[in-house]
Amino acid sequence: MGEGIARVLADLAKTGESRYLNRLREQMKQPALEDESSLDFEDYVGDIHSHTKWSDGRATMLEMAQGAQALGYRYLGITDHSPRITVVHGLDAERLVAQSREMAEVQKQVDGVTLLQGIEVDILEDGALDLPDAVLEILDVVIASPHVKLRQEPAAMTARMMRAVSHPHVDVIGHPTGRRPGSREGATYDFEAVFKEAAKNHVALEIDTDPARMDLSPEMARMARDLGCDFVVDADAHAPAEFGYVPMGLWMARRAGIPKERILNFRSLDEITMAFE
Repeated sequence: MGEGIARVLADLAKTGESRYLNRLREQMKQPALEDESSLDFEDYVGDIHSHTKWSDGRATMLEMAQGAQALGYRYLGITDHSPRITVVHGLDAERLVAQSREMAEVQKQVDGVTLLQGIEVDILEDGALDLPDAVLEILDVVIASPHVKLRQEPAAMTARMMRAVSHPHVDVIGHPTGRRPGSREGATYDFEAVFKEAAKNHVALEIDTDPARMDLSPEMARMARDLGCDFVVDADAHAPAEFGYVPMGLWMARRAGIPKERILNFRSLDEITMAFE
């Protein structure tokens, strides 16, 4: 996390506001939209997308769990990477079993927050997933994300994403375009067709509030809202301090006009568990 983002988070933690974000809003002079939603971070129940030192996170599972506990979260998804991206030391079936043993021990040390074992599984070039069904079906939450080959031709990328949102074990599509504003454009595909299929299959779309991603954008999220999609709003945190991305980034969901009942993170543990069955 850079110093600038750290200062923004410190302002938010101390005062509930950010001088920097307020200044940006004033400079952009974006008029309020009539159907912007009202979302209160105090009603946010838990984050389902986080990483630990099991892959590319910078904190242990216990440290991440304690960070979620300090925020009053009722649940936290531990969703480290799958093996495809070798540089992040992703988890195969054997390492997931080992991680589950550690999770059982960590769970004993944190009261009030339930740890959900999941995976951020790579969507391969043909739309297949990076782990077999026998592994995915036993996890609490499966986030399927595009990370590589984002410049595929739109038709091929559409087929790839359609296959992913149709997979019976996928619960969420993580950062659905893969964009990194200022450094990398996101993938181009038939968003309407993919979002419609996601809504039909009850696959939620993520609004990743990491400032390096902000994906889905408010404009894309608004389209998905109109097509019937549900959402998750997550920090994609790699360290406890990055949980602060959510209160900083909820503006995207508000701007998209997404009502609270369409965002799974505002639901109870029982409700979100049922949504991921």
